[in-house]
Amino acid sequence: MKRNDIIFAIICGLAVAWVGMDFLPKYGWMFFIILPILSVAGLLLCLPAGRQATTGYKKPLFLGQLGKFALAGAFADVVDIKVFQILFFLLPFSLIIKSVSFLVATAIKYWANKHWAFGDGEIVGFLSRAKKLTISEIKEIGQFLLITLVGLAINVISFYYFSRMKTGLSIKIWTEISIILSALVVALWNFLGYKFIVFKK
Repeated sequence: MKRNDIIFAIICGLAVAWVGMDFLPKYGWMFFIILPILSVAGLLLCLPAGRQATTGYKKPLFLGQLGKFALAGAFADVVDIKVFQILFFLLPFSLIIKSVSFLVATAIKYWANKHWAFGDGEIVGFLSRAKKLTISEIKEIGQFLLITLVGLAINVISFYYFSRMKTGLSIKIWTEISIILSALVVALWNFLGYKFIVFKK
């Protein structure tokens, strides 16, 4: 496992721990220890299982990509939640704000999936390779935007459905749970679209 993999896994674990504190504030500090360890351990299990030997190098396969996709998605979902909370505090129009927070999170997912989960494994230093967009890169961005727009519709509709459900939880907690449930619904669509359409090799 590369150093970048470990760093990003730890960052993802810490980000999820931040949200975990909203659910269990008394014991939330434990998340900051447990979740980064679990993130690295989970990735360690996925990467060797998702590799096979080929002509002198190891190529990441389905399970390794799925592990990285899950971590990148978890991190982006935390961004989704926190951006939603900040913007909703300033401008309380939930569906519009949810669309904005989803798009911010999606930009992060694109970067992490292109350069980490489905790319060459590099999440640091890729800007030094910046160049003019090629036709294939423009096509890739177009495909990503199409997958994302469908995902946005799925995400917002799911959020609307979940957030209207009656529970005994506080509005703040149930809103966070609704965002998480919406992200889980759209995750399958995103993974299949990214792997087999956008970032296929």
